[in-house]
Amino acid sequence: MADIDTSPFYITTAINYPNGRPHIGHAYEGIAADVIARFQRLRGRTVRFQTGTDEHGLKMARKAEEQGRTPRELADEMSGYFREMDEALSISFDRFIRTVEPDHHRASQAIWEQMEAAGDLYLDRYEGWYSVRDEAYYDESELKEGEGGTKLSPQDTPVEWTVEESWFFRLSKYQEPLLELLKTPGFLEPASRRNEMIAFVEGGLRDLSVSRTSFDWGVKVPGSENHVMYVWVDALTNYLTGLGFPDETPEMAEFWPASLHLIGKDIVRFHTIYWPAFLMSAKLPVPKAVFGHGFLLNRGQKESKSLGNVTDPLALAEQFGVDNLRYFLMREVAFGQDGSYSAEAIVTRTNAELANSFGNLAQRTLSMIAKNLDGTLERFDPAQVDADLLSQIHKACAQELPAEFGKYAFSVGIEAWIKAVYACNQYVDEQAPWALKKTDPERMRVVLQTIFMALRDLAIAIQPLVPEKAAALLDQLGVGEDARSYADLDDRDWFTRHVESGFVVAKPTPIFPRLDLPESEAA
Repeated sequence: MADIDTSPFYITTAINYPNGRPHIGHAYEGIAADVIARFQRLRGRTVRFQTGTDEHGLKMARKAEEQGRTPRELADEMSGYFREMDEALSISFDRFIRTVEPDHHRASQAIWEQMEAAGDLYLDRYEGWYSVRDEAYYDESELKEGEGGTKLSPQDTPVEWTVEESWFFRLSKYQEPLLELLKTPGFLEPASRRNEMIAFVEGGLRDLSVSRTSFDWGVKVPGSENHVMYVWVDALTNYLTGLGFPDETPEMAEFWPASLHLIGKDIVRFHTIYWPAFLMSAKLPVPKAVFGHGFLLNRGQKESKSLGNVTDPLALAEQFGVDNLRYFLMREVAFGQDGSYSAEAIVTRTNAELANSFGNLAQRTLSMIAKNLDGTLERFDPAQVDADLLSQIHKACAQELPAEFGKYAFSVGIEAWIKAVYACNQYVDEQAPWALKKTDPERMRVVLQTIFMALRDLAIAIQPLVPEKAAALLDQLGVGEDARSYADLDDRDWFTRHVESGFVVAKPTPIFPRLDLPESEAA
């Protein structure tokens, strides 16, 4: 592999708002972040991966009131469902943060005090439109007309006229530094999101209301106990809390500024305008990069409780398998754009590529080695090996896939990988080792051992997407846990050492059985 960045890598998801159970959109972001985290670990980087739940704000307070519970009771229950989802979907976080935790309140109050010390907070009166569902303020010019003359936010959520005393943040002071930041190559991707935010800032920034007095479910404003912080001040600070801020911890020194905030496209403004401005005010470094991904649509429709099309990601994982679901979501959708899913699409994609192609390649190769060679691999003259095929596989696994994953172009990287799988299957069909057993047993041995070597590369490369299944295959291949990084792909002497270790291929266990469409969908 080419020289790569070996610096520490800190990745975060948006923390999820737990006023309801998780849906597939939450899972999509968590899986994507996990793929990135696992990929960077395999490249040799020290990775810190944070996710969690954002539990304050008016929306949570009202939801709890509707249910006759305290906000904390609601938060405790719902946050548990999000953590359960992450664990079930093999999302390998290092910290699952909850904004109700004392260390987070301390961090939020500390950044507030640093912004106040900079002269960027002042007390005034807020009058304007507020969306409880978005926890966002909107200018009159941003609103849409709804049914019956109602007003809606740009996200089509209801807004209400709000009047109350509020602390304000001098956002307008940071207009030029923010424009410079947004125009910095690589800070905000995709380009469509960057252009949208640049246009927003160029339109002029107004100071931002950053506290509320109409409810008390949140972080108290230091020195103004009747105020709670605007939920986004509190929520965004979680990225620092997880590293020990405001203390000068080893984690802060190693991982801040964050390498990547991975978020949905609907909250890009908060992460690329408000958050950097808060950090600039507090004299803290801004994140290195923000990526605003698209929405995952249910048969072309955005998921909505009112439409009755909200999908439980754990139900999907139980139906189709965790790794199959992870593969599908990263393969099917060009990351950054909106994409659609359905049960039929999941079954079709995973059967065609994982079961019929990769899984079948592994199963028939290892079965033939176990049956026809008594599971014994032998050292052979390098001149005998089919170098052209192995070079093609190595290029796809060690160069093309990593290059695309490094740009978050997952579907493109997977395309290079699956083409390598197809090349291996074509090679097996053309060489027909089952026929060579009778006509040229030595050639059969070379063919099977060549594919065995290719399988190792293919399994290592695809680990970020299908960690459980890739690990199971690497176990069957006898590849130790200390030899599964991307750097190990360049070790071309491993096969000789493997043979000399006395490894024997046992009768394999199928890695990717074919899926059946659920009866409810097939009908």
